[in-house]
Amino acid sequence: MSYNEIVIAGFGGQGVMSIGTTMAEAAMSEGLNVSWLPSYGPEMRGGTANCNVVISDGEIISPIVLEPTELIAMNLPSLDKFEPAVKPGGLILVNKSIIERKVERDDVRTVYVPSQEIAAELGNMRVANMVMLGAFIEATKLLKFETVVDMLRNIFTGRKAKLVEINEFALQRGADCVDL
Repeated sequence: MSYNEIVIAGFGGQGVMSIGTTMAEAAMSEGLNVSWLPSYGPEMRGGTANCNVVISDGEIISPIVLEPTELIAMNLPSLDKFEPAVKPGGLILVNKSIIERKVERDDVRTVYVPSQEIAAELGNMRVANMVMLGAFIEATKLLKFETVVDMLRNIFTGRKAKLVEINEFALQRGADCVDL
């Protein structure tokens, strides 16, 4: 049975909740069970934000994640807070664009992703979160890349349809950062 407990954390405005909802919706469309639990700091943009996502092919015990199997850390305070909680053998994805320190544990896998540099190269800083999601997809193989792209096509319609391509590029560039 597959049971993944994921924490996605960063500052408000970094697309933390978007990563979580995209992950959750993709998992549901693949027939998996999902819970998504957001948590916001006192401020929105610039404050703290994190969400717990549980994805399982069986029953979900709780939406609260105490020992994540995976962590996506978009900023240093998030890495500092959640790194110790990741299960041994787990995975930590680090936004190395703004986190200069290395993961201190040697009992987890780590992927360092220059998400903001890649987003800048693509010409849209708002896709840095999709870069991280692409790295997650590649590192875990938990979700299908095509499922997420199909979701983007359903989300971005009409005038926003042009955003599908850049988000797909961002996902792929994130996936290309994974060398496990």
